[in-house]
Amino acid sequence: MTKRRKAREVALQFLYQLDLQGEADPAPHGAEFWARHPLDEDVHEFADAIVRGTKTRQDEIDTIIARFTEHWDLERMAVVDRNILRLAVYELGWRADTPPKVVINEAIEIAKKFGTRESSRFINGILDRVHRELRPAS
Repeated sequence: MTKRRKAREVALQFLYQLDLQGEADPAPHGAEFWARHPLDEDVHEFADAIVRGTKTRQDEIDTIIARFTEHWDLERMAVVDRNILRLAVYELGWRADTPPKVVINEAIEIAKKFGTRESSRFINGILDRVHRELRPAS
């Protein structure tokens, strides 16, 4: 497993926890969460950056996801799927340091590990459409 994959998986776990608790700000929960999930410094920095970025932009991200999930209420979506999508949409829209194909592939692989049997196809379809809108030239 790559360091970035590990970072994304742990970031997903933190986003999942925050989502279940209805928390918008990861800061008050960071020390406890990171103590339970010790990581190499570079892995921790990447995971923390994508958690903070995703939570900071969550309203924008949720608007984007809602546009591409016809007939799916974001609140009724599986918590894991919703947070994998948030994480990936954040990376697609606000972090140009990772190629879109890598972001989408990582999201699919994480969905296979943490989601349901249908999660990876569902996430792939949405992220493909999001990618075409957010980065049409790439």
